[in-house]
Amino acid sequence: MHKKNKSKTIFMAIIVGLGIVLFWRGVWQLLNVYLFPQNYELSNWISLIVGLIILIATGRLVKNWLYE
Repeated sequence: MHKKNKSKTIFMAIIVGLGIVLFWRGVWQLLNVYLFPQNYELSNWISLIVGLIILIATGRLVKNWLYE
């Protein structure tokens, strides 16, 4: 790999990584404000449960698509 291409790859990885972190930071902050802001513990539990349901559902969809 050329030194120039390696530098570009590293730079783009840093930029993309920063974009991902900032995106999720924004999502979490919005959830803190709008999802049961008066009850922090309930907000965390609801987020955890909904997140797990989404992960299980999408995991099953992908598994079904892969093995059809």
